Amino acid sequence: MRVAIVGGGIGGLAAALALIRRGIPVDVYEQAQELTEVGAGVQITPNGARVLQALGLSAEIDRVGTRTRGKRIHLWNTGETREFMQLGDAAVERYGAPYLTFHRADLHDLLRQAVVQAAPEVLHLGRKCVDLVARSDSVDIRFADGSTATADVVVGADGVHSPIRQQLFGADRAEFTGCIAWRGLIPAERLPQSIDRAGGGMWLGPVAHIVTYPVRKGALLNFIGMVDRDDWRVESWNAQGTVEECLRDFQGWHADVRQMVEAILIPYKWALIVRQPLERWSVGRVTLLGDACHSTLPFLSQGANMAIEDAFVLARCLSQPGASPEAALLSYERARRERTSRIVRSSAEQVGRVHAPQLADPATAVAHIDREWERGKIDDRYDWIYGYDAIRVDLPAGD
Repeated sequence: MRVAIVGGGIGGLAAALALIRRGIPVDVYEQAQELTEVGAGVQITPNGARVLQALGLSAEIDRVGTRTRGKRIHLWNTGETREFMQLGDAAVERYGAPYLTFHRADLHDLLRQAVVQAAPEVLHLGRKCVDLVARSDSVDIRFADGSTATADVVVGADGVHSPIRQQLFGADRAEFTGCIAWRGLIPAERLPQSIDRAGGGMWLGPVAHIVTYPVRKGALLNFIGMVDRDDWRVESWNAQGTVEECLRDFQGWHADVRQMVEAILIPYKWALIVRQPLERWSVGRVTLLGDACHSTLPFLSQGANMAIEDAFVLARCLSQPGASPEAALLSYERARRERTSRIVRSSAEQVGRVHAPQLADPATAVAHIDREWERGKIDDRYDWIYGYDAIRVDLPAGD
């Protein structure tokens, strides 16, 4: 069996590495002329870190990633603070794997290097997939440059706008949430002294909230601010805004927030778009992975983690002895669809907890936080996500 992966992002590279580790020949076709990632942070929670460790990357993720001490909640205007979640050693003790934060480009490059070291000829750049032709025992891939390739199985890891998804299942049914996100990196030396450089923060407000966490061992702070706005509908991580525009979205917020915004190197903005979970991921010998089949809002930090989980489960299914490619893909889809759909729905439900009119008034804000962020609810909300084990989860039959 030879597998072709269309898309060289975090999910595509993780899938390639998982397949290589199981002795399955693979090719990765990426439309870009060089593999790069945007300057942003990414959180790899214990469910994702567990997979990276199983792929033989324990030393690498510890070297490149940052183990945050924990997370704290802050009230948007007063700065009132309380502990939200213990991480560091506590995460390893509770879930059996670390909670790590990365500069996205560092994680991407770590995976790229691991793939190239394991199989130097796997990556094919400048190959934009424009069509798939399914045959009874293979799939032909046609690229924009006129070249073609043939594989036994094709995996569409081609992102939130996935052309392969649209070829399989028709045009997108995307809905704007009425919320945009700001993203940027802040050098530690430009931060106010009151900002925690070793842990994560979540600032809650009536029509916006902010998530911060350290990357590159605390040299940078990743900033994500999500705001209720309906005047920007571009779903792209590469659209630059301005510090002045971002500041307008956080008028009246605590001085620490305003200083963080003023210190952002380049603020990027993108519209938060939601797509309903797909009822099917696979057609014959073609399947989807990561954002291509379950794009999610960023409120639970599970986009990259779900793609990494997908990668490992897909490799397990394709390496099952005696299974046809079609049966293996159906097994993969059945193993993953319920969990990823639940995460997509749970991420959307999170909006009402982090953007709430009760947070406008200090008298009702504390009651809202006490109700929505008490210990038992936090455990119920996160334990099933972080405790998931893609390495040992049962694989349903695919026939």
